[in-house]
Amino acid sequence: MSSETSMVAADFRLQEWAAQIRECQSRPAGMSVVGWCACHGITKANYYYRLRRVRESCLETIQGEIPAHQMVPVHPGLLRQGQEDRNAQPGLDISIKGACIHVTESTSMSLLTKVLKAVQHAE
Repeated sequence: MSSETSMVAADFRLQEWAAQIRECQSRPAGMSVVGWCACHGITKANYYYRLRRVRESCLETIQGEIPAHQMVPVHPGLLRQGQEDRNAQPGLDISIKGACIHVTESTSMSLLTKVLKAVQHAE
């Protein structure tokens, strides 16, 4: 019972912190984070601790929803042969929700990951 109560208390505390963070992020123009914290009786370090904990909690929630990365086979006919543009490397043009990238064998996985995360956060 106490572990269930602790989980509920931690969840409630995170919700309170998230509300404070939203309030701080919509503070009046010209007011610094330090000034906002002073008005609300918390230290700057405590504010950033709360911000980090709320972000970690959100990431934990999101990671459970994101499917594992999978390799998708591509038919050779879809690869651009360079006939339209003599300077282009053979590869694949990927377009997702308006974001386009030309992928070749030399395209790094970290770049693809960053593009996909940027597209996902733009929703």
